[in-house]
Amino acid sequence: MSPDSLDRLTIDKTRQTVKSGRSRHTRTVLIAVAVIIAGVSFYLIRGRVITIEATSISQVYATQSFTLLNASGYVVAQRKAAVASKTTGRLEWLGVEEGSLVTSGQVIARLENRDLQAAVRQSKEGVQSARASLEQNRAELVDAEQSFKRLKELLRQGIVAQSEFDAAKARFKRAAAAVAAAGAGVRSSVASLDGASINLDYSLIRAPFDGVVLTKNADVGDIITPLGAAANAKAAVVTIADPASLQVEADVSESSLALVKKGQPCEITLDALPKMRFRGQIHMIVPTADRSKATVLVKVRFVDADSRILPEMSAKVAFLEHEAGKTDQMPRIAVNPAAVVKSGGREGVYLIKGERVVFVPVSKGAKLGDLVEVSGVKSGDRVALKPLDRLNDGDRIELSEKK
Repeated sequence: MSPDSLDRLTIDKTRQTVKSGRSRHTRTVLIAVAVIIAGVSFYLIRGRVITIEATSISQVYATQSFTLLNASGYVVAQRKAAVASKTTGRLEWLGVEEGSLVTSGQVIARLENRDLQAAVRQSKEGVQSARASLEQNRAELVDAEQSFKRLKELLRQGIVAQSEFDAAKARFKRAAAAVAAAGAGVRSSVASLDGASINLDYSLIRAPFDGVVLTKNADVGDIITPLGAAANAKAAVVTIADPASLQVEADVSESSLALVKKGQPCEITLDALPKMRFRGQIHMIVPTADRSKATVLVKVRFVDADSRILPEMSAKVAFLEHEAGKTDQMPRIAVNPAAVVKSGGREGVYLIKGERVVFVPVSKGAKLGDLVEVSGVKSGDRVALKPLDRLNDGDRIELSEKK
């Protein structure tokens, strides 16, 4: 082979170097473009805003699932009294105030009664005088009786004249009559003492039953009169109620009356104690309707007493299908079951945090009416409801006008 032929077979390294450099440059450009496209796509995906509907995590009670009817009303004391005096007088002492606990017969106030005390003392002296007079007449009777018997025997023997016997007999009868009159006088004096004592007791204002003072209507120095007709006079000193007689009076629509019956279990909630649930039972269905409201009054008693329950509190009554157990009265966390979605093999909800949603795993429990019990979230949290199939963890969202 000639030397020229061998020269033609030599590889041109200059061309190969140029071609290789161009290939590497192309690959670098393609990789950069791919990264840019991926970044832009990621930004567009992450930056998109999805309009969603939301719902709230609620705190519910199991009793809501077997509640037949709900009604509202007020706590009313079935045993309540405006305590006043039977006589007219000036209030001299008041021993209670609002919230004071009183017992039956306890003296809670006193009117000025010095004149009545004097009348009692006078009556006591009158009784003593009448009793002394009775004893004197009894002694006279004994003497007259003995004299009468002696003269009677002497007359039989013919020793005394008939006139002496007749005088002794008359004296005996007068003594007996005097004793009877003295006895009546004693009884009259005792009755007068009783009357004076009663009048004195009327000046002491007592609690008619065990209860708590609701209002104080008079102060020391006020004139208290039974009718309150005098100018600036007060008829009642205090108003008391028996806490054991507290019941909820609720209006039930006539059309729903078939759902309630005497003795039916209920659950009572008070606006003042929203987190408390009180067991109740229908005590009475008042046998008359209110034609203006087309309702019937139902009285529900409290099964368990509680000092926090006060008269005139607003109350709501749930009439139950059956009696609630202890676990039924415990609060539970629940959500609309449509808000629970599966992602990555786990069940959870899309929790709304600011302008984004975060997937939070939850565990489902029992069904509570239209809701389902869940754990892992808390009452008041907002979660996405629709459209769950378009959501991913971390997506930006905005709430639709339909909340």
